[in-house]
Amino acid sequence: VQVVESGGGSVQPGGSLRLSCTASGSTLFREDMGWYRQAPGKQRELVAWIPTTGKTDYIDSVKGRFTVSRDNAKKFLYLQMNRLNFEDTAVYYCNTLFSPYHSWGQGTQVTVSS
Repeated sequence: VQVVESGGGSVQPGGSLRLSCTASGSTLFREDMGWYRQAPGKQRELVAWIPTTGKTDYIDSVKGRFTVSRDNAKKFLYLQMNRLNFEDTAVYYCNTLFSPYHSWGQGTQVTVSS
């Protein structure tokens, strides 16, 4: 099972990015899923989550700016990020919402700088 995140990049404050996540040969997309991020010198944190059914949710600092969605048929998870700010700079990962986690991918770097 290989999880692959993509879509990161460098943007100015206020900019937008759309992250994607896919996993071949995986049961990942049958599970509740989440987007995580790890900023330099900090622990990995859960940012947004989407159950197989039910409501999405977010940490307070990204509510109203980030939107998580999934396409189970195509096995893709997305994170639309708007109004990015410096504090959003991190490597972003996707995985299941609860442990045991699948093997972590390499993540995708998001850098917000002026």
